[in-house]
Amino acid sequence: MLSPAEVTSLLSKLCIELGFCLSPEEDTKLVESPPDNIDDFTDAVFLAEGLNPQDARRHLYRQVRAKVSEAFQKHQDNNFLNKMKSS
Repeated sequence: MLSPAEVTSLLSKLCIELGFCLSPEEDTKLVESPPDNIDDFTDAVFLAEGLNPQDARRHLYRQVRAKVSEAFQKHQDNNFLNKMKSS
């Protein structure tokens, strides 16, 4: 699961790069209780923005999902590196 700092960074990127700027309340919800997989997190972003992810334009959905996937991959990479360092 993404850390609060990772979620904050991801939400900032989504706002700056794709225009998905969530309300402070929705932002806090995701930071405090982030979904634990890429698809659920992507859907949560759309729902927090007041959009139905199933009705979203596919191109836009794929863009948001790519940013979310990137954050999850970075998280996994960092965890792997930390485990390697401690071994």
